[in-house]
Amino acid sequence: MQCRPLGQTGLQVSAIGFGAWGIGGHTHGGRSYGPTDDKTSLATLDAALDAGITFYDTAPLYGLGHSEELIGRAFQGRRDRVVIATKVGYQDFASPPDYSPDGIRRSLEGSLRRLRSDYVDVLQLHDPGDGVLADNPEVMATLQALRAEGVIRVIGVSVKSPSHAIPLMEGGVVKVIQANFNMMDLRAVECGLMARAESLGVGIIARTPLCFGFLTGRLDGTEDFPAEDHRSLWPRRQLQAWADGARHLLDTEDRDQDECGTTTALRFVLSFPAVATTIPGMLTPAHVKENAEAGRRRPLSVPAVAEVLRRCRAHGGFMAQREE
Repeated sequence: MQCRPLGQTGLQVSAIGFGAWGIGGHTHGGRSYGPTDDKTSLATLDAALDAGITFYDTAPLYGLGHSEELIGRAFQGRRDRVVIATKVGYQDFASPPDYSPDGIRRSLEGSLRRLRSDYVDVLQLHDPGDGVLADNPEVMATLQALRAEGVIRVIGVSVKSPSHAIPLMEGGVVKVIQANFNMMDLRAVECGLMARAESLGVGIIARTPLCFGFLTGRLDGTEDFPAEDHRSLWPRRQLQAWADGARHLLDTEDRDQDECGTTTALRFVLSFPAVATTIPGMLTPAHVKENAEAGRRRPLSVPAVAEVLRRCRAHGGFMAQREE
Protein backbone atom coordinates (compact mmCIF):
# COMPACT_ATOMS: atom_id res chain seq x y z
CA MET A 1 0.00 0.00 0.00
CA GLN A 2 1.35 3.41 -0.95
CA CYS A 3 1.57 5.99 1.83
CA ARG A 4 1.43 9.74 1.30
CA PRO A 5 2.01 12.81 3.45
CA LEU A 6 -1.21 14.39 4.69
CA GLY A 7 -0.28 17.80 3.38
CA GLN A 8 2.22 19.45 5.69
CA THR A 9 0.75 18.00 8.89
CA GLY A 10 3.61 15.58 9.47
CA LEU A 11 1.19 12.64 9.30
CA GLN A 12 1.59 9.81 6.79
CA VAL A 13 -1.58 8.10 5.57
CA SER A 14 -2.42 5.23 3.26
CA ALA A 15 -3.36 6.34 -0.24
CA ILE A 16 -6.54 4.30 0.11
CA GLY A 17 -8.35 5.25 3.28
CA PHE A 18 -11.46 3.81 4.87
CA GLY A 19 -14.71 5.76 4.59
CA ALA A 20 -16.64 4.63 7.66
CA TRP A 21 -20.08 6.09 6.96
CA GLY A 22 -21.49 2.77 5.76
CA ILE A 23 -20.41 0.63 8.72
CA GLY A 24 -22.48 2.89 10.97
CA GLY A 25 -25.44 0.83 9.79
CA HIS A 26 -29.05 1.79 9.27
CA THR A 27 -29.99 5.37 10.05
CA HIS A 28 -33.63 6.42 9.84
CA GLY A 29 -34.71 8.38 6.79
CA GLY A 30 -32.45 6.88 4.13
CA ARG A 31 -29.30 8.37 5.63
CA SER A 32 -27.10 5.32 5.17
CA TYR A 33 -26.55 2.29 2.98
CA GLY A 34 -28.83 0.21 5.17
CA PRO A 35 -28.44 -2.39 7.93
CA THR A 36 -25.05 -3.90 8.67
CA ASP A 37 -23.74 -6.73 10.82
CA ASP A 38 -21.20 -5.76 13.48
CA LYS A 39 -19.27 -9.00 13.12
CA THR A 40 -18.83 -8.34 9.40
CA SER A 41 -17.95 -4.69 10.01
CA LEU A 42 -15.25 -5.62 12.53
CA ALA A 43 -13.86 -8.22 10.15
CA THR A 44 -13.79 -5.55 7.45
CA LEU A 45 -11.84 -3.16 9.67
CA ASP A 46 -9.38 -5.94 10.51
CA ALA A 47 -8.97 -6.77 6.83
CA ALA A 48 -8.36 -3.10 6.05
CA LEU A 49 -5.51 -2.80 8.53
CA ASP A 50 -4.04 -6.07 7.29
CA ALA A 51 -4.16 -4.64 3.75
CA GLY A 52 -2.12 -1.60 4.81
CA ILE A 53 -5.00 0.85 5.14
CA THR A 54 -4.04 3.17 7.98
CA PHE A 55 -6.46 6.10 7.56
CA TYR A 56 -10.04 5.92 8.90
CA ASP A 57 -12.60 8.69 8.47
CA THR A 58 -15.71 8.71 10.64
CA ALA A 59 -18.13 11.10 12.38
CA PRO A 60 -20.65 11.13 15.24
CA LEU A 61 -23.35 11.38 12.56
CA TYR A 62 -22.46 8.01 11.01
CA GLY A 63 -24.82 5.53 12.59
CA LEU A 64 -25.32 8.12 15.36
CA GLY A 65 -21.98 7.16 16.88
CA HIS A 66 -21.95 3.49 15.95
CA SER A 67 -19.26 3.90 13.31
CA GLU A 68 -16.95 5.43 15.90
CA GLU A 69 -17.76 2.66 18.37
CA LEU A 70 -16.77 -0.02 15.86
CA ILE A 71 -13.48 1.72 15.07
CA GLY A 72 -12.78 1.99 18.78
CA ARG A 73 -13.41 -1.72 19.28
CA ALA A 74 -11.40 -2.74 16.22
CA PHE A 75 -8.26 -0.78 17.06
CA GLN A 76 -8.17 -0.92 20.83
CA GLY A 77 -4.63 -1.95 21.73
CA ARG A 78 -3.26 -0.94 18.34
CA ARG A 79 -4.27 2.71 18.21
CA ASP A 80 -0.75 3.74 17.25
CA ARG A 81 -1.06 1.90 13.93
CA VAL A 82 -3.92 4.01 12.58
CA VAL A 83 -4.72 7.63 11.79
CA ILE A 84 -8.30 8.48 12.78
CA ALA A 85 -10.26 11.48 11.55
CA THR A 86 -13.64 12.39 12.97
CA LYS A 87 -15.85 15.46 12.91
CA VAL A 88 -17.76 17.95 15.03
CA GLY A 89 -20.91 19.90 14.31
CA TYR A 90 -23.67 17.42 13.56
CA GLN A 91 -24.88 14.86 16.10
CA ASP A 92 -28.00 13.72 14.25
CA PHE A 93 -29.94 14.49 11.09
CA ALA A 94 -32.85 16.17 12.85
CA SER A 95 -30.97 18.92 14.73
CA PRO A 96 -29.05 21.94 13.45
CA PRO A 97 -25.26 21.80 13.71
CA ASP A 98 -23.61 23.07 16.86
CA TYR A 99 -20.21 24.72 16.40
CA SER A 100 -20.22 26.50 19.75
CA PRO A 101 -17.17 25.99 21.99
CA ASP A 102 -19.23 23.86 24.40
CA GLY A 103 -20.77 21.93 21.52
CA ILE A 104 -17.38 21.19 19.99
CA ARG A 105 -15.97 19.99 23.29
CA ARG A 106 -19.00 17.83 24.11
CA SER A 107 -18.92 16.27 20.66
CA LEU A 108 -15.22 15.52 20.86
CA GLU A 109 -15.56 14.02 24.35
CA GLY A 110 -18.22 11.66 23.03
CA SER A 111 -16.08 10.72 20.04
CA LEU A 112 -13.06 9.99 22.21
CA ARG A 113 -15.15 7.79 24.47
CA ARG A 114 -16.54 5.82 21.54
CA LEU A 115 -13.14 5.61 19.83
CA ARG A 116 -11.53 4.42 23.09
CA SER A 117 -8.76 6.93 22.54
CA ASP A 118 -7.42 9.98 24.34
CA TYR A 119 -6.76 11.87 21.10
CA VAL A 120 -7.97 12.27 17.53
CA ASP A 121 -5.48 12.69 14.71
CA VAL A 122 -7.66 14.95 12.56
CA LEU A 123 -10.72 16.82 13.84
CA GLN A 124 -12.87 18.27 11.07
CA LEU A 125 -15.67 20.77 11.21
CA HIS A 126 -18.54 18.92 9.53
CA ASP A 127 -20.05 20.93 6.64
CA PRO A 128 -19.78 24.34 8.34
CA GLY A 129 -20.87 26.28 5.26
CA ASP A 130 -19.97 29.84 4.41
CA GLY A 131 -19.24 32.24 7.24
CA VAL A 132 -19.08 29.90 10.23
CA LEU A 133 -15.35 30.42 10.76
CA ALA A 134 -15.23 34.02 9.55
CA ASP A 135 -18.18 35.14 11.67
CA ASN A 136 -17.39 33.10 14.78
CA PRO A 137 -13.71 33.43 15.79
CA GLU A 138 -14.40 31.38 18.92
CA VAL A 139 -14.77 28.28 16.73
CA MET A 140 -11.18 28.35 15.54
CA ALA A 141 -9.98 29.46 18.97
CA THR A 142 -11.60 26.35 20.47
CA LEU A 143 -10.01 24.06 17.89
CA GLN A 144 -6.60 25.62 18.47
CA ALA A 145 -7.02 25.22 22.24
CA LEU A 146 -7.86 21.53 21.78
CA ARG A 147 -4.76 21.10 19.67
CA ALA A 148 -2.65 22.80 22.36
CA GLU A 149 -4.18 20.43 24.93
CA GLY A 150 -3.06 17.45 22.84
CA VAL A 151 -6.49 15.95 22.28
CA ILE A 152 -6.39 16.70 18.56
CA ARG A 153 -3.35 16.78 16.32
CA VAL A 154 -4.62 18.48 13.15
CA ILE A 155 -7.49 20.87 12.34
CA GLY A 156 -9.50 20.15 9.21
CA VAL A 157 -12.79 20.93 7.54
CA SER A 158 -15.13 18.60 5.67
CA VAL A 159 -16.87 20.84 3.14
CA LYS A 160 -20.22 20.36 1.48
CA SER A 161 -19.03 21.96 -1.75
CA PRO A 162 -15.37 22.11 -2.87
CA SER A 163 -15.67 25.83 -3.61
CA HIS A 164 -16.31 26.48 0.09
CA ALA A 165 -12.84 25.19 0.94
CA ILE A 166 -10.60 27.75 -0.75
CA PRO A 167 -11.10 30.68 1.66
CA LEU A 168 -10.80 28.31 4.63
CA MET A 169 -7.25 27.33 3.66
CA GLU A 170 -5.86 30.83 3.32
CA GLY A 171 -5.21 31.49 7.01
CA GLY A 172 -2.76 28.62 7.41
CA VAL A 173 -4.59 26.97 10.33
CA VAL A 174 -6.79 24.54 8.42
CA LYS A 175 -4.35 21.88 7.25
CA VAL A 176 -6.76 19.28 5.85
CA ILE A 177 -9.80 19.57 3.59
CA GLN A 178 -12.25 16.80 2.83
CA ALA A 179 -14.28 17.22 -0.35
CA ASN A 180 -16.11 15.26 -3.02
CA PHE A 181 -13.99 14.27 -6.00
CA ASN A 182 -14.27 11.58 -8.64
CA MET A 183 -14.27 11.06 -12.40
CA MET A 184 -17.79 12.48 -12.65
CA ASP A 185 -17.52 15.19 -10.02
CA LEU A 186 -14.76 17.57 -11.08
CA ARG A 187 -15.76 20.52 -8.91
CA ALA A 188 -12.54 20.30 -6.88
CA VAL A 189 -10.55 20.76 -10.09
CA GLU A 190 -12.80 23.29 -11.77
CA CYS A 191 -13.00 25.65 -8.79
CA GLY A 192 -9.24 25.60 -8.28
CA LEU A 193 -9.23 23.67 -5.00
CA MET A 194 -6.73 21.05 -6.13
CA ALA A 195 -4.22 23.57 -7.42
CA ARG A 196 -4.56 25.88 -4.42
CA ALA A 197 -4.29 23.05 -1.89
CA GLU A 198 -1.14 21.78 -3.56
CA SER A 199 0.45 25.24 -3.49
CA LEU A 200 -0.41 25.73 0.21
CA GLY A 201 0.56 22.24 1.32
CA VAL A 202 -2.99 21.43 2.45
CA GLY A 203 -3.86 17.73 2.41
CA ILE A 204 -6.99 16.70 0.53
CA ILE A 205 -9.17 13.80 1.67
CA ALA A 206 -11.16 12.85 -1.43
CA ARG A 207 -14.54 11.38 -0.58
CA THR A 208 -17.10 9.70 -2.89
CA PRO A 209 -14.31 8.46 -5.23
CA LEU A 210 -16.63 5.74 -6.56
CA CYS A 211 -19.66 8.04 -6.86
CA PHE A 212 -21.84 5.96 -4.54
CA GLY A 213 -20.85 2.74 -6.29
CA PHE A 214 -21.54 3.81 -9.86
CA LEU A 215 -17.85 4.04 -10.77
CA THR A 216 -17.43 0.35 -10.02
CA GLY A 217 -19.08 -0.06 -13.42
CA ARG A 218 -21.54 -2.57 -12.00
CA LEU A 219 -24.65 -0.38 -11.74
CA ASP A 220 -26.79 0.52 -14.74
CA GLY A 221 -29.10 3.15 -13.24
CA THR A 222 -32.20 0.93 -13.17
CA GLU A 223 -31.60 -0.35 -9.64
CA ASP A 224 -34.41 -0.09 -7.11
CA PHE A 225 -32.52 0.67 -3.95
CA PRO A 226 -34.30 -0.12 -0.66
CA ALA A 227 -35.76 2.79 1.27
CA GLU A 228 -33.02 2.71 3.89
CA ASP A 229 -30.34 3.20 1.18
CA HIS A 230 -29.71 6.92 0.58
CA ARG A 231 -29.45 6.26 -3.16
CA SER A 232 -33.21 5.62 -3.19
CA LEU A 233 -33.68 9.36 -2.58
CA TRP A 234 -31.85 10.42 -5.74
CA PRO A 235 -33.96 11.08 -8.87
CA ARG A 236 -33.91 8.33 -11.47
CA ARG A 237 -32.41 10.70 -14.05
CA GLN A 238 -29.38 11.20 -11.79
CA LEU A 239 -28.83 7.48 -11.26
CA GLN A 240 -29.00 6.96 -15.02
CA ALA A 241 -26.61 9.85 -15.64
CA TRP A 242 -24.06 8.36 -13.25
CA ALA A 243 -24.35 4.93 -14.91
CA ASP A 244 -23.91 6.52 -18.35
CA GLY A 245 -20.96 8.53 -17.08
CA ALA A 246 -19.21 5.44 -15.77
CA ARG A 247 -19.50 3.80 -19.18
CA HIS A 248 -17.98 6.87 -20.86
CA LEU A 249 -15.12 7.39 -18.42
CA LEU A 250 -13.88 4.03 -17.19
CA ASP A 251 -12.77 2.89 -20.63
CA THR A 252 -9.30 4.40 -20.64
CA GLU A 253 -6.28 3.18 -22.59
CA ASP A 254 -4.26 3.28 -19.35
CA ARG A 255 -6.43 0.60 -17.76
CA ASP A 256 -4.61 -2.68 -17.14
CA GLN A 257 -6.03 -5.85 -18.62
CA ASP A 258 -6.96 -7.30 -15.23
CA GLU A 259 -8.29 -4.03 -13.83
CA CYS A 260 -11.83 -3.50 -12.57
CA GLY A 261 -13.71 -0.20 -12.69
CA THR A 262 -13.09 0.38 -8.99
CA THR A 263 -9.33 0.35 -9.46
CA THR A 264 -9.46 2.68 -12.45
CA ALA A 265 -11.67 5.18 -10.63
CA LEU A 266 -9.45 5.20 -7.56
CA ARG A 267 -6.27 5.51 -9.65
CA PHE A 268 -7.80 8.60 -11.27
CA VAL A 269 -8.37 10.29 -7.91
CA LEU A 270 -4.87 9.41 -6.75
CA SER A 271 -3.41 11.00 -9.88
CA PHE A 272 -3.77 14.44 -8.32
CA PRO A 273 -0.80 15.38 -6.10
CA ALA A 274 -2.94 17.34 -3.63
CA VAL A 275 -4.88 14.17 -2.75
CA ALA A 276 -3.32 12.56 0.31
CA THR A 277 -5.90 9.80 0.62
CA THR A 278 -9.23 8.79 -0.83
CA ILE A 279 -11.92 7.14 1.27
CA PRO A 280 -14.20 4.68 -0.50
CA GLY A 281 -16.76 3.03 1.71
CA MET A 282 -16.16 -0.61 2.61
CA LEU A 283 -18.75 -2.94 4.10
CA THR A 284 -17.07 -6.33 3.61
CA PRO A 285 -13.55 -7.78 3.45
CA ALA A 286 -14.14 -8.29 -0.28
CA HIS A 287 -14.63 -4.52 -0.66
CA VAL A 288 -11.35 -4.00 1.17
CA LYS A 289 -9.47 -6.33 -1.15
CA GLU A 290 -10.82 -4.60 -4.26
CA ASN A 291 -10.28 -1.05 -3.03
CA ALA A 292 -6.81 -1.71 -1.63
CA GLU A 293 -5.60 -2.92 -5.02
CA ALA A 294 -5.61 0.64 -6.35
CA GLY A 295 -3.18 1.65 -3.60
CA ARG A 296 -0.64 -0.80 -4.98
CA ARG A 297 -0.78 0.48 -8.54
CA ARG A 298 0.50 3.62 -10.18
CA PRO A 299 -1.81 6.58 -10.74
CA LEU A 300 -3.25 7.08 -14.22
CA SER A 301 -0.89 8.67 -16.72
CA VAL A 302 -1.09 12.38 -17.44
CA PRO A 303 -2.63 11.77 -20.91
CA ALA A 304 -5.21 9.37 -19.43
CA VAL A 305 -6.24 11.90 -16.78
CA ALA A 306 -6.51 14.60 -19.44
CA GLU A 307 -8.72 12.31 -21.53
CA VAL A 308 -11.04 11.64 -18.59
CA LEU A 309 -11.32 15.37 -17.95
CA ARG A 310 -12.02 16.03 -21.62
CA ARG A 311 -14.71 13.34 -21.84
CA CYS A 312 -16.40 14.46 -18.65
CA ARG A 313 -16.49 18.07 -19.75
CA ALA A 314 -17.77 17.09 -23.19
CA HIS A 315 -20.56 14.91 -21.81
CA GLY A 316 -22.24 17.21 -19.29
CA GLY A 317 -24.91 15.78 -17.04
CA PHE A 318 -22.84 13.51 -14.80
CA MET A 319 -22.80 16.04 -11.95
CA ALA A 320 -25.06 15.57 -8.95
CA GLN A 321 -28.42 17.29 -9.07
CA ARG A 322 -28.06 18.07 -5.37
CA GLU A 323 -24.87 18.38 -3.38
CA GLU A 324 -23.85 15.52 -1.11
